[in-house]
Amino acid sequence: MLVERMSDPLGSRFGRELPAGTVLFREGERGEVMFVIQSGAVRITKHVEGGEKVLAVLGAGEFFGEMAILNGKPRTATATVVEDARCLVIDPPTLQEMVARNTEIALRLIKKLAKRLDSADTLVEILLHRDPKARVLLALSRHAEAFGEELESGGYLVRTDAASLAAEVHVEAELAEDMLRRVDRLGIARRVPGGVVVSDLGRLRDFVEFLDAPRTSMAPGALESRPPRASGESIRPGGDEGGLAPDPPER
Repeated sequence: MLVERMSDPLGSRFGRELPAGTVLFREGERGEVMFVIQSGAVRITKHVEGGEKVLAVLGAGEFFGEMAILNGKPRTATATVVEDARCLVIDPPTLQEMVARNTEIALRLIKKLAKRLDSADTLVEILLHRDPKARVLLALSRHAEAFGEELESGGYLVRTDAASLAAEVHVEAELAEDMLRRVDRLGIARRVPGGVVVSDLGRLRDFVEFLDAPRTSMAPGALESRPPRASGESIRPGGDEGGLAPDPPER
């Protein structure tokens, strides 16, 4: 993990304790440092027409603020601590020295930046998706892949909620709540204090594909490879419910 490579012995020199509510920088300001999160969480927001839009909530192991010190341009977003955090605060000379001395740090930075660019492209594709239910789950998958904190117990902690997912992909909050309840019942993801734990990214992607599958295109035996059915709920492609509907009454 990048934070491990950048923490020792830099933690004692560059580490800062930051209480929740601290605004680290604002959109439009000149950038003079970048941050590496050792613990806690930081929300990245951008001003858009009608208010603030949450771009991501970053946790331990993530870094941010690097673009302003790399390209010398003003900050493109605002960063606010939302959970008491400890961060490494790195200035340009220190970053240059670290990259020059440790090629692994340089490689990890490049990979992380490339992943974020890919995530931005993915968001555009998600917003073009016709099915609002699938958009919610695709957004959850995107956050898990790009910003999720890998847990020792398995899965990824995504620091988001139904309201944030709904705002990101332009759907009603109630629909996002419903989709989170459904993947919870199916054992794909569960809500925890501070976010959502995606237990199995592969099954989440499979479930989105299943929602997209037209009824006529389902091959025999396809259901066996899909997420297991939760009690009182069956998974069926197509239909007004986006592929999920209650079991028919017994006859």
